[in-house]
Amino acid sequence: MIYLFYGSDVEKTRRKAFEWVAAAKKKEPNLAYARLAREEMSEAALEDAALSGGLFVKRLLVLLDDPFQPSKKTEEDGEGAEEKNEATNFVEEKIEMLAKSDNAIIILAPKLPAAKAKKFAAIAAKSYEFNSPPSREAARGFNSSLVNALAARDSKKLWLEVVRALRAGDPPEQIHGLLHWKARDLLEKGSRAWTPAAARALSLDLISLLMSSRRTGTDLSSSLERFALAI
Repeated sequence: MIYLFYGSDVEKTRRKAFEWVAAAKKKEPNLAYARLAREEMSEAALEDAALSGGLFVKRLLVLLDDPFQPSKKTEEDGEGAEEKNEATNFVEEKIEMLAKSDNAIIILAPKLPAAKAKKFAAIAAKSYEFNSPPSREAARGFNSSLVNALAARDSKKLWLEVVRALRAGDPPEQIHGLLHWKARDLLEKGSRAWTPAAARALSLDLISLLMSSRRTGTDLSSSLERFALAI
């Protein structure tokens, strides 16, 4: 079954999705949780998300993080490169299968185009829309200090913000998700502190960090602290 989080308010949409995940894990401790970044989404990964289960883990909780954000061309791609996003195609092809799954599939899709939002909300078990009001107060859940430190490439400040977030009770998966979202944002929009090549390497390093943590059982919190000091 699909739980859709979308809307023009990127910060609130992301925060609410991760709050929902935390509440679901607390309510059902035996749920196995995984977050798939856009770059990790493949036909096989989505089939595993929809169909996996077993004797000791009856249900999975899988968050698909921003699969519909369009990819952007970079200088390395050359003038003839096409803008495309394979994750979009994979998710759209498997959407019916995801909707029928016994597993909980959270689709986190800020700024989802209206046509897609209508289509996916119609088959979702529940959908949550968060749009930006004319004025609003900043929400601590988004943690702008964390992403600003990464954008500024300030390793000491970033380490401090990671530690503060962990001490405040933010799940390490949520912190990683926010850092990876910012890395993609830097790659797509450009930055004085990060060249396109460096931003791309940053995104890949964060993916590798998460995959290594899952594969080896390394504490993700400690890995995030080491990552912050190494940028």
